[in-house]
Amino acid sequence: MSSPLFTTYTLPCGQTVKNRLVKAAMEENMAERQQLPGQALFTLYDAWAKGGVGTIITGNVMVDHLAMTGPGGVALEKDTPIEPFKAWAEHARQQGTRAWMQINHPGRQVFKRMGGRVWSPSDVALNMGKHSGMFTQPKPMTEADIEEVIERFVTTAQRAQQAGFDGVQVHAAHGYLLAQFLSPLTNKRSDQWGGSLENRARLLLRIVAGIRSVVRADFAVTVKLNSADFQRGGFDVDDALAVVKLLETQGVDLIELSGGSYEAPAMQGRTADKRTLAREAYFLEFAEQIAAATTLPVMTTGGISRKTTAEAVIGQGVVMAGMASALAMTPDLPARWQQGDDIEGFIPRVGWKDKTMSGLATMALVKRALRRLGLGKRPHKGASAFLTLLMDQWRSARLTKRYRQQYQAEVS
Repeated sequence: MSSPLFTTYTLPCGQTVKNRLVKAAMEENMAERQQLPGQALFTLYDAWAKGGVGTIITGNVMVDHLAMTGPGGVALEKDTPIEPFKAWAEHARQQGTRAWMQINHPGRQVFKRMGGRVWSPSDVALNMGKHSGMFTQPKPMTEADIEEVIERFVTTAQRAQQAGFDGVQVHAAHGYLLAQFLSPLTNKRSDQWGGSLENRARLLLRIVAGIRSVVRADFAVTVKLNSADFQRGGFDVDDALAVVKLLETQGVDLIELSGGSYEAPAMQGRTADKRTLAREAYFLEFAEQIAAATTLPVMTTGGISRKTTAEAVIGQGVVMAGMASALAMTPDLPARWQQGDDIEGFIPRVGWKDKTMSGLATMALVKRALRRLGLGKRPHKGASAFLTLLMDQWRSARLTKRYRQQYQAEVS
């Protein structure tokens, strides 16, 4: 019996994907100088394109090189050299794989050591307990700042199309800038950008409409949205459904449902409001609920590592199943599933008492696996979380020094 995972699907824009498995976005921090993609990323994306997924969504590509989640991140702006991005798209699109660029602005989720612009709808700082000092107090955005951000997202999408990508994913989840506007916990504004949900969603809607107006009809415009913040009083599933309904008329081709933020990393299976998430497909219950109430195709991501789980996702009316960490450790997992091997993907898990450090260690293990793939090597599944976190912190400090030297006059 053939698996539903390996059937084609055609998006509203007319673009067809070869199967229902998606390499979801992960924080890579593998850029070359000037925040450009280079050989390490090309080799990494070779592995995924040849590994059998139907679609690859890149890690964060920032719309502003002065607002970065990490010093090794990629940025694509109006005057950025395009050739490295053309090469990146070419590597990702091998064997009929679709490549979508995730485009993002971190808002207040910028580490203090990075410097640069730390913008947010309001002056609500990150609450990370004893680790709050790792982040800067954000600057409430002016009307001019908001208009600049809209223009930056639209420009980055245009340039992604120019580079040969098949689409973009606008990141409005995980506590980044657009999620900050959507959440009543971080958006305390009383103007047209705050208050009602319609106002809080205005920035996202303006960005999506702007992108759709300048790209080809068959260029996929997708959105990553939190099903919930998993914080008391925050953005929740009813809000998510309302935003999805607002997006139905904007030419959106797919909604990816995820959840959480730096404060409540539900994307790693942990919440801040005591809700319990499933062992796998963390957000499937929410995705199923929203998929049943919208005309838009829905995808979900979060902890999927088994073929049966991915099939269950598709069986619940969700059109695509996204995998991230499992593909960092086993990039050819989809090809192996298609060949009849039901191997379970490995996902690193760190259970330290300090939840912030546990989250950082988990991300460090995943990024270490990605770097090994970028060198053409297989990941170490038994790597020490403690040593890997130390290595990651040392590497981040070195890259931060490089970043600040490159943009000294701008970030200080």
